[in-house]
Amino acid sequence: MESSAEAREAREARVRLPQLRLDELLEELQARLDAARGTRDRVHSLLEAVLSVGRELDLEQALYSIVQAAAVLVDAQYAALGVIGPDGKRLSDFLTVGLTEEQITRIGNYPEGHGILGELIRHPEPLRLVKISEHSASYGFPPNHPPMNTFLGVPIRVRDQIFGNLYLTEKRGGAHFDEDDESVLSTLAVAAGVAIDNARLYEESRRRERWLQASAEITHAIMSGSERDGVLRLIAERAMEITGAALAVVAVPMEGTSSLTVELALGEDADPHRGLVLPVEKSLIGQAFSEAATVTSPDVSQDERISADPPRFTGLGPAVAAPIGSGDGVRGVVLLVRQAGQTVFFERETEPLKAFAAQAAVAMELAERRQAAEQMALLEDRDRIARDLHDLAIQRLFATGMTLQSAGRFIEHPEASERVARAVDDLDETIKIIRSTIFGLRSRESAAGTGLRARAVRAVGEAAPVLGFAPGLRMEGLLDTQVPKETADHLMAVLSEALTNVARHARAGRAEVVLATDGRQVRLEVSDNGVGIPAEGRRSGLANMAERARQLGGELEWTCPETGGTTLVWRVPVSER
Repeated sequence: MESSAEAREAREARVRLPQLRLDELLEELQARLDAARGTRDRVHSLLEAVLSVGRELDLEQALYSIVQAAAVLVDAQYAALGVIGPDGKRLSDFLTVGLTEEQITRIGNYPEGHGILGELIRHPEPLRLVKISEHSASYGFPPNHPPMNTFLGVPIRVRDQIFGNLYLTEKRGGAHFDEDDESVLSTLAVAAGVAIDNARLYEESRRRERWLQASAEITHAIMSGSERDGVLRLIAERAMEITGAALAVVAVPMEGTSSLTVELALGEDADPHRGLVLPVEKSLIGQAFSEAATVTSPDVSQDERISADPPRFTGLGPAVAAPIGSGDGVRGVVLLVRQAGQTVFFERETEPLKAFAAQAAVAMELAERRQAAEQMALLEDRDRIARDLHDLAIQRLFATGMTLQSAGRFIEHPEASERVARAVDDLDETIKIIRSTIFGLRSRESAAGTGLRARAVRAVGEAAPVLGFAPGLRMEGLLDTQVPKETADHLMAVLSEALTNVARHARAGRAEVVLATDGRQVRLEVSDNGVGIPAEGRRSGLANMAERARQLGGELEWTCPETGGTTLVWRVPVSER
């Protein structure tokens, strides 16, 4: 009995053993099938991501698609793409996925490339971490930043150059990033490099097309005889549109001085720039003018080549100054400034800009030649009028006067004789007036360097050594043509007196001069940040300035704000009284 039972148990054991092995084999097979299916699905997802990224031709949209695809492929909660700046050490742009707008606002400025992000910039190789804080390069997170532990980063190369990096954190489900994640992300990075290169080429072709269209528009404006100011405005507007600039400034040299004056300013906060007088030395615009080459600045608001006063670049950042013309024929400078936080101006943008700005030189030269031709025609017409007056009108008047004098001897009536004598005197006076007119028509005295603008620049420049700093100067309006010489002489005396007072009494570290006319009145404003005008102080200088204003039908005002300093305003009419 026992032997039969033992035999039965042995047979049942032999039956169960193959079944167990079969179940294990089936489970292993199922696991391999699931892994194969997962791999297949992942490969499909990767292919779909590559196709999605490759379809984008807009660079910004292509970058955003890359970040989104990366987050989906490795199942990461947070993803980012950092674009490395031109210095190769910092991030110039940063796109994120997974953070809400509210979170981004609370965190503040985007990272520049410190810590782990900087590690990937310095060593462009794939990097996987179980815990970010345990890495030696960990820099920590800013306040209000969500917790992040697991990390996977891979570089993106575009034509053997590092364009940027993909950063993935917090794999969902509490898992860690593995070799498969790294392999998939590295594959996506290769496809991303191709997509970015294509988007760049497309963007470059579109930009060239826009430059060509703008050039054709400028050429048409020049050939159709548009005024110089209109062509310069058109050039500034098109340059702003194509480069995405928020501000455009055009500065030209002032005759008889070594300074530049802002003739045109368009865009964001343009008013403080209009009429501003800038030195050629130690200024961003002056450097582009003197070197006849494009000059860039990563942040114009922090650039030492930009004077602090008046403040005029708030909220602005990258800038480029391009010469108008080349070599010894530079006729001015166009300055383009983007908003703070935007990309700097790369060489691929500055080169076509320089060629485009050269058209402004052609426009200015044609306008000047046209003006010179018109001036010559005017002078020739004046000469003709003067000759006609001298050869015809004066001779006939002189002959008429002689005839009347001869006839006067035969007139016996006393009253009639007196009337003829008065007529002869009137003819003599008329001849004097005509001769004076002829002298005025033929007068071609050069006014180069004697205009109010040039005189004001010289006066401010001469005051700098005495003050210990260079005052700011801004001029607006047709000062050389609308302000009479007598008024200009009084104004220059007031300006000199005001700057002397600042040097002697104000103990100021900054001064600003504004000179402007609207055709009805001229206004001179001199302000400083000194100690102000004491209530018991002498005011003989102010009295002299006020008297000059009264003689011309104007007025003088001054204020001393509680914050310190003095603002003096001298204004007089310039129209005929």
